This record gives sequence, structure tokens and C-alpha cells, in this order.
Amino acid sequence: MAADDKIKLNQPRPVHDSISEMAEIVLPNDANPLNALLGGRLMHWIDLAGAMAAHRHSRQWVVTASIDHLDFLVPVRVGDLVILRSSVNRAFRTSMEVGVKVWVENYREEEKRHVSSAYLTFVAIDATGNRVPVPPVIPETADEKRRYEDAGRRREIRSAESARRTQVRG
Repeated sequence: MAADDKIKLNQPRPVHDSISEMAEIVLPNDANPLNALLGGRLMHWIDLAGAMAAHRHSRQWVVTASIDHLDFLVPVRVGDLVILRSSVNRAFRTSMEVGVKVWVENYREEEKRHVSSAYLTFVAIDATGNRVPVPPVIPETADEKRRYEDAGRRREIRSAESARRTQVRG
């Protein structure tokens, strides 16, 4: 890769460049015996939506490093439309925090409900699996600036928790 291309890859990018959206119709194969979406299937879709935003921001291959927390707020049924929207909240040296918000849309009743939200950390890598730097993110709106600051606080909490787990394993 030419030096100019490397410089171009690491230019700061606005949050809106990373915004990704995907939609899935819940089919019987995605559901449990009660016709509700399997939690693992939703987790898979969240991971994919998050990876799309991380790819768009970094222009690199990315791997999932962690997911902070996941609550399932409302059931999703066979036949419902699931909408996942993701964007990079903040970029660090080689990692990015991506927020994913999930809604269920019952298009027959014109109803939309919040299903889940998640924060995932992705790490950019090269073809041999080595970490590579990612460009800074530029938050522009008030909401993006708030998410940017919140991501920094969440990173501190993750680091402290990681240090605690390492100490416990001793």
C-alpha cells in the first residue's frame, strides 16, 4: 500500500460515514417453539450490524473483541421485521466502540418498538491478524458528541473490569 493510501485511510471520519442499517424478517427457522426470535439469532444480527459500521469507519477487516451488555426488552415474533442501526461512537488506537440499536416493526399494525441496544468493541486487523490503527471519529451532532463522551467512560469501566478479572485469576 502506498504511503498516500495509508494517510488517506487514517484521516478522521464523521460518525455519519459509519452509519449502517440492516433489516431481517423473522422466519420460523429463527424462532423457538413459542414463535419468538431466538436470543442467539438476535445477538448474531447485532454482531453483523456492528461489524458493518466498524468496517465502514476503519476501511479494514475487523473482529469482535467484546459486547458490554444485552437485554431483550420485548419479544419479537415470526413474521416481524427487525431493524438494526449501528454507528461508531468512538475510535481509539486500533479499536472502535460501536452502538447498535434494534427495533421490531410489526408492519401489519404499523407499530415499532425498541427491542435492544448494545455496545460492541471491534478491533481492526490486517490480513495476517495484526492490529492496525483506525482513524479518529468526528462527532458532529449533540447526540454523537454525547455518545462519544459516554464511550470514553465505558472504556474506562471496561479497562477497570478487565484489570479486576486479571487480578482475580492471579
